[in-house]
Amino acid sequence: MGALARFGGVEGLLNGLIRDRVVVAEANRLGLGASEAEVRERIFKQYSDASGKFLYSDSSGKPDIKKYIENVAATKGDLAKYEHSISDLIAREKLEAFVTASVRVSEDEVREDYKRKNTVFDLTYVVVSVDKLAAKIQPTEADLKAYYEQHKTDYRYLVPQKKIRYLFIDQDKSGEKLEISEKELHDEYDTVKPEFKQAGVKVQQIVLKIARPDLDDAVRQKAEGLVAKARGQSGTVTEDAFADLAKGNSEDPATAKNGGRVNGLVKKDASKADDPFQKVLDLQPGDVTDPIKYKNAYYIMRRGDPVPKTFEAAKDELRVSLRNRRGYTVAQRIAQTAQDRLKETKDPQKVAQELAAEANMKPADMVRETPFVKPGDDVPNIGSSQQFEDAIAPLNNPNDVGERTGVKNGFAIPMLVEKRDPRIPDFDEVKDRVTKAVKDERAKAQLEDKAKELIAGAGTPGDLKAVAEKLGFETKTDPNYKLATPLGDSGSSILLDDPLYASKSGEVLQKPVFLNSNYLVLGVNKRTEADLAEFTKQRDSLMKAALDERKSQVFEDYLSATQRTMESNGKIKIYKDVLASMQDEEEPTAAPPRPRPRLPITR
Repeated sequence: MGALARFGGVEGLLNGLIRDRVVVAEANRLGLGASEAEVRERIFKQYSDASGKFLYSDSSGKPDIKKYIENVAATKGDLAKYEHSISDLIAREKLEAFVTASVRVSEDEVREDYKRKNTVFDLTYVVVSVDKLAAKIQPTEADLKAYYEQHKTDYRYLVPQKKIRYLFIDQDKSGEKLEISEKELHDEYDTVKPEFKQAGVKVQQIVLKIARPDLDDAVRQKAEGLVAKARGQSGTVTEDAFADLAKGNSEDPATAKNGGRVNGLVKKDASKADDPFQKVLDLQPGDVTDPIKYKNAYYIMRRGDPVPKTFEAAKDELRVSLRNRRGYTVAQRIAQTAQDRLKETKDPQKVAQELAAEANMKPADMVRETPFVKPGDDVPNIGSSQQFEDAIAPLNNPNDVGERTGVKNGFAIPMLVEKRDPRIPDFDEVKDRVTKAVKDERAKAQLEDKAKELIAGAGTPGDLKAVAEKLGFETKTDPNYKLATPLGDSGSSILLDDPLYASKSGEVLQKPVFLNSNYLVLGVNKRTEADLAEFTKQRDSLMKAALDERKSQVFEDYLSATQRTMESNGKIKIYKDVLASMQDEEEPTAAPPRPRPRLPITR
C-alpha cells in the first residue's frame, strides 16, 4: 500500500488537509483561535507525569526548554510544526464546543434508540430474487428472436472485434529447471540490506481496557500519563523499565505477568493497517507509541530490537526469489525468439513445437486463442490488460503478428486470426446475452407478485417453508436478528427496520420489503423486547455516547456548510494539475518483470 493510500489516496488526503484549514480559518474568524498561553498549558500537561511535574526540568525544578526541544525533535520532528499542530487542535476543540454548545438529547430519544437496537427477532424469511425466478423461466426461440429484433441496436459493437491466437511463454515454467547453487544463495543473502533481513521485531504492550464508554477519557488520560512516564526525559525506555510498568498497569493478563512481552515477533503486514502492532514498526528500538485506541482498549506499545533472519531460515525464499527473477529473463528471451519465428512462419503450432522443451512447456499449452474481443474486455487467461490491447491494436490483417508483451504469469506473442468491423451482431452471436435479458426482464415483472403470493399462502411464520418450497424458493432463518445489522446477504436498511420493529410475534409481515433488487418476505417467530433494566444501568454512558454522536454530526454538518461557503466565495482553490501529477506518482503502472523481493520477511 502506498503512503497516500493510507489516507484514502490523494483525494482523501487532500480533503483532510482542506478540512483542517477550514477548521482553523473558521475558529480564527470567530475569535476562537488558540492563544500562546493555551498552547503552553497544553504542552506542559502533555509532558507532565502523573503528579503534574513537567518532565523536562532542571535541578531547580524549572522547565528546561533545551531538553524539551531536543525531545520534541527526536520524537515529533519539527518543533514549529508540532506546536502548530497543538494550536490547531485547541482551535478545533474550542470551535466544536462553541458550535455544539446547545446540542441536547432527551432520555426518551436514547431509551427508544436502545429499545430499537436491543430488541431481538427470531426470523424465518424468504429472499425472492431475480436470479431464482429467472432460472425457472424458459423463453421460446421465437420470444428470443422477437426481443432481439426490438433491441438489436442495444447490442451494437461500436469498435472492431478481433480474434487473437497467441503463443504463451510461462515465466514460472521457464524458471523451474534453473539450478541455483548454494554459493549463489549465499551471495544473494549477502546483498540483502539488513533492514530487509529481519524475521520481525520484539514488542511489549500495556493494555488499558475501557469498561464503559463514559470511562474513555479517564482511561485515555491514564494511558497518556504512562506514556509520559515511560519516555521520561530521554524519550525512550528500556525493556526492563517498560516491563515494570506493564506488570503494574496492563490489564491483559496474558502479557502483563511477562512484562508486557508479546509472544512471537511482529512483522509488516499491509493488509492489517489498522492493527496497533503495525504502528510499532515505524518506530526505533526503545521508542514508545502514543496511546492507540483499538476496539475497547487503549494500547501502549514499545518497540524492541529487530530479530535477524538467518541464512538457513531465508534460503527457501532466496531460491524462489532468484528463480523468479531469472525465470523472467529466460522467458523474455524465449518470447523474443518466438516472436521472430512466428513472424517468419505465421504458424503458432510449429513455433510451439520448436520451443516447448526450452520453455519447459507442452506445445498444446503454449498456443492459446481468444474469442472476439474489443478494448476493455476481460480476456480469458489474461484479464483486462492495457498492455495486451496495445499489442493487438496494430493488427488489422489475418496473420499479422504483434510484439511480445507481458501478460499475467508470462509473455504473449499475438497473431490476428480474424477482425470484425463495428456492426450490429447476428442473433446467434448474442443469443446468450439476449436469453439472460429476456429471463431477467420477465423475472423482474413477476418479482413483487411472487412475494405477495408467498405472503398470501403463509398464515404464520411456520407456513413459510412449505409455501416457499412449493414456489421454488429457499427459506432462511436468523434466531437473533437485531435492527440496523445485515440480514444474511440481503443487507440492512431502514426499509427493513421500520416494519420489522412494528411487528408482533407469530406474524408474517403483510407487505414484502424491497431491498437491494430483491423482495424479502419476513416471518417473526418470536420478538424479545429490550431489557430496560439494563438500560437503567447504562443510562449515563448511553446518554453521553448519544450526545457525543449528535454533537459530532452537528459539527461535521457545520464544517461541510462552512467549506461549501468558502468554496463558493473562492477562498479554496484546488490545483487539479498538481493533484493529477500526485495521483500518477502514487499509482504507477506495474512493469512486467516481478520486482526483486528483498527477502519478504518483515513485510
